[in-house]
Amino acid sequence: QVQLVESGGGLVQAGGSLRLSCAASGRTFRSNTMAWFRQAPGKEREFVAGISWSGRTRYADSVKGRFTISRDNTKNTMYLQMNSLKPEDTAVYYCAADTSPYGDPVTRLDDYEYWGQGTQVTASS
Repeated sequence: QVQLVESGGGLVQAGGSLRLSCAASGRTFRSNTMAWFRQAPGKEREFVAGISWSGRTRYADSVKGRFTISRDNTKNTMYLQMNSLKPEDTAVYYCAADTSPYGDPVTRLDDYEYWGQGTQVTASS
């Protein structure tokens, strides 16, 4: 059974930092793109950042320069370092994995087959 499990969410003051982790089990994703999405109350789920099998990254404009995505294929784990958090970053953050091998990060939800259960991130003003 394939599972993606997020951790590291929490409550921080605006300007603070958090590091999210996404641990995969049941299969390896070292040849696949993985990504972070988020969903705020009353809004659609949106792309935050993605990382390809080769380490190529892609970010939403709203997080460029503040968030950094990375992965450790030896641990089958992906990370999202979030700095300078803003109240508008408040959302449930989801990790996702694409089963098509050797692709580049894409922003469409439909391109990702596996999803985690989400972790809440709250940045208070």
